[in-house]
Amino acid sequence: MTIEGKNAIEQNIISRRTIKKFKADPVDPQEIIELLNVAKWAPNHKITEPWRFQLYVGKGKEKFAQAFIDSQPMEDGEPSERTLRKAQYYKDIPLQLVVIMPEDPRQRTWDEDYGAVSAFIQNFQLAAWERGIGMVWRTNDWVYNPVFREGIGVKPGEKIVATLMIGYPQHIPAARPRTDIQEFMTIIEE
Repeated sequence: MTIEGKNAIEQNIISRRTIKKFKADPVDPQEIIELLNVAKWAPNHKITEPWRFQLYVGKGKEKFAQAFIDSQPMEDGEPSERTLRKAQYYKDIPLQLVVIMPEDPRQRTWDEDYGAVSAFIQNFQLAAWERGIGMVWRTNDWVYNPVFREGIGVKPGEKIVATLMIGYPQHIPAARPRTDIQEFMTIIEE
């Protein structure tokens, strides 16, 4: 997409979309590692690199999906149809990347770490988008469920910042309008 009067970086930021429908085409895990190595240049106070990742590929996606199923309410001792449909959706997406940070008890460090991880994720999304790879950044309620967390090996004292569903877009949604930033701006001149 070419956006009149914008440089390549600005165009990439404006054109990136959240992708929820993916082609079945596989995404090379090595390409994801390359993109994560680009994203690591996010602003990060004191270069603490407060992140770790779990990439679910191929049959590994079964573990992710099973942790999701196990964390959901049962109906007569069985997962609901809705739960099974969602789990199948997760299995059908080429990759899942779980982004995890340590939860430092010091509020300032926690805030700095969360800001760094969020900037990291945005860098990753933009770098991937430039290569035609899309994703959705999810923080569903089940990422807080101890059953899901234990099922994927997230330890106490760690926060799941995102589950990123990654693949080549089957559909790119239209841009949704954004409010002009001036409506949120107060300029203080003195």
